[in-house]
Amino acid sequence: MLTGSKIAILAFEGWNDAGESASGAVEHLIESWNASLIYEFDPELYYDFQVNRPIVRLDGVGIRSIHWRSTQIYRADDQHGKEIYLIKGIEPSMRWKSFASELISNLVNEGIDTVVALGALLSDTPHTRPVPITGVAIDIELADRLGLERATYEGPTGIIGVIQDAFSKTGVTSISLWAAIPHYVSQPPCPKGSMALLDKLEELLDIAVPLADLPERSAIWMEQVAELAANDEEITEYISKLEENREVSDLPMASGEAIAQEFERYLRRRDAN
Repeated sequence: MLTGSKIAILAFEGWNDAGESASGAVEHLIESWNASLIYEFDPELYYDFQVNRPIVRLDGVGIRSIHWRSTQIYRADDQHGKEIYLIKGIEPSMRWKSFASELISNLVNEGIDTVVALGALLSDTPHTRPVPITGVAIDIELADRLGLERATYEGPTGIIGVIQDAFSKTGVTSISLWAAIPHYVSQPPCPKGSMALLDKLEELLDIAVPLADLPERSAIWMEQVAELAANDEEITEYISKLEENREVSDLPMASGEAIAQEFERYLRRRDAN
């Protein structure tokens, strides 16, 4: 369990956000906890507007305005004795070092002691099974204590990798959680992926995370994917092969401990609603 009292949870749309599962999870927390906007990045500094175009909006009386997409920091005070900061935005188009420095400066000034980055990647996993969640930590001792994987990846990285590396040099506890989303249904949103990330986040932080309508949306998503598969023999056959390849050890075991943990999560969510 993560023991910090001031925790930042972040996710970015883009390369690290298959099915918008990670950004969807953070947006859910912002809404559920009625978080307050405390800081917004200047989009002129970090975004290519031909890639992330501004959006024209009309209010209730027809007055027109332009919304410039960027990255925001929200604060959700006193969540089960913890102060939680929620960062949502878009992976920057440029100046990643400056972006990471600005983000870290703001969070350090707020006294953040723990950072959890959420991400999602496309994977050869069947939609009929629980969404696999992989936790990663750069710090070896932290990885061992929390039962997470040690960061051994080499290759191209996204903004989450850059931010985690920068935080590792500040002494702030930093981990990342990754959801594996079926690549054959990558079109967003993927509420099942968001819910899996929130479940793991709840376990690590030992706090109640209200799921609201996420279970219902996940059930609808499952029905839609099942309908898609039923109308395509090749997809049905492919899913069956993925299910066969998924080892039994990957599935949650119905042990007494697992059942007790799930019941405790249910009680926390009930009290939070």
